[in-house]
Amino acid sequence: MYKVTKCLLSAFICKFCISGAFANGFSLLDQDAFAAARADAFVATADNPSAIYYNPAGMALLVGDNLRSGIYGIDFDSTYKPLDGNTTYHNSYNLTAVPQFFYVHSLKKLPLSFGLGVYFPYGGKISWPQDTGWRLIAINASLEYATINPAIAWKIIPSLSIGAGAMVNYTELKTLQGYPSPLGAFNQNNYFYFKGSGWSAGYNAGVRWQPIKQLSFGATFRSSAEVTLDGHTHFQLPPEQPAASSSANMDMNFPWTAVAGVSYRPTTNWNLEVDANYTDWSTLGSFDLQQAHPGQLVTGNLQGNFDWVPSWTYEFGLTRCFRKGWHVSAGYAYDQNSVPDTYYNPYAADLDRHFFSIGVGRCGKRFDFDITYQFGYGPARTVTGSQPPLLSERITTASADGTYTFISNAIMVSAGMHF
Repeated sequence: MYKVTKCLLSAFICKFCISGAFANGFSLLDQDAFAAARADAFVATADNPSAIYYNPAGMALLVGDNLRSGIYGIDFDSTYKPLDGNTTYHNSYNLTAVPQFFYVHSLKKLPLSFGLGVYFPYGGKISWPQDTGWRLIAINASLEYATINPAIAWKIIPSLSIGAGAMVNYTELKTLQGYPSPLGAFNQNNYFYFKGSGWSAGYNAGVRWQPIKQLSFGATFRSSAEVTLDGHTHFQLPPEQPAASSSANMDMNFPWTAVAGVSYRPTTNWNLEVDANYTDWSTLGSFDLQQAHPGQLVTGNLQGNFDWVPSWTYEFGLTRCFRKGWHVSAGYAYDQNSVPDTYYNPYAADLDRHFFSIGVGRCGKRFDFDITYQFGYGPARTVTGSQPPLLSERITTASADGTYTFISNAIMVSAGMHF
């Protein structure tokens, strides 16, 4: 009899598959086309309804009722090449689309604004071929993370506003990988599957200060959120064990983030902003997947640990305004890797990334829109000395060693209405 704790730890890591597609671990930083065109350097500007996400204090800048929604579509390619091989493997889930919705109502007689946002700050999916050499570590997975974010902002004085909101989050995780079999690691009939979902709560808060017309400062904080994923596992190990299932649950702690920035407007037609985004990935900590009926060859409680490190994303954006409400924006963001070689995993194929963006839009009397193109590039990263998530009694050599690359193309469209 042997344990497959390694495979379950891998199942947990599968939730981080989105990191193969997006910046800053598995975050989805782009929640508005205008902000994305500025590489998300928006915390000190925050002058449309997406401020609910970027900096809730910015809602105080809006007048009347404001609606804004959009969609972010990304086509990406993450690749892996073994250290001792010539074959390059590509992920299969290349296209992802993520929607957003924001609404803000500002009172006429009081300096208060109320808002509601529905968006996806984390999420995605990825799938690797089964002949990579680490089928026992990872095959495919998907993560959906939706946030409902009511918020309020108070304009204390004309130059200073604060805001805060509650975050109610729904998470669903699906993972699939193989596990050790006497018939060989590549036997596609031996598998372990986990699906779980759950709700969590958190909060966000922000401040915006504009001491002079040309200069504004902004800062925002998003709390961590711990969720218990209740669901089930399915597993099969022929010929020793037929297909079986069990109810299961697992805790996960999403990281907290803090963003600060400064916006400079040398004239009314120009807006330049620089932001720094800090994410504390060390909050991932450890996990314990518990199964009610684990089966003959699978232990009941499976434990694992991460040793991710906090990381920074640096963002620079600028906007040039023209007549009749037209504007053009451009931006650059640098995102740091947050996963050291020792604990590297194919479903957390993190590496340093560069993002370049450009967009155009128009603010009209009643309607507005923005369209943005974003290009992402991750220089090749060679991983050596990585450890299996956990060592099983039979399999001790599977690792994520190899060379990884990343490239992406994305389009984001947002439209709004004022009334």
